Amino acid sequence: MAKLVAVFLMFMVVVAAVHIHKAEATADTQQFKDCYNNCHKECFQDGKANGYTFCEMKCDADCASNEIKVKFLGQ
Repeated sequence: MAKLVAVFLMFMVVVAAVHIHKAEATADTQQFKDCYNNCHKECFQDGKANGYTFCEMKCDADCASNEIKVKFLGQ
């Protein structure tokens, strides 16, 4: 019985953590999407025959670092 209660409590903690994370993420989501979409278009138009995966990884890293700079450094 104690194991069942422990599993249930862990499940509740995980659900709460995911719910809180989603609530925090929605505030900056549009800014990240705009950055990502613009970067992705520019990456494909670069003319270097960049593939989808390369552009996805590059833009994800670039926009995430910009988001971190704004959030923590206020730049």
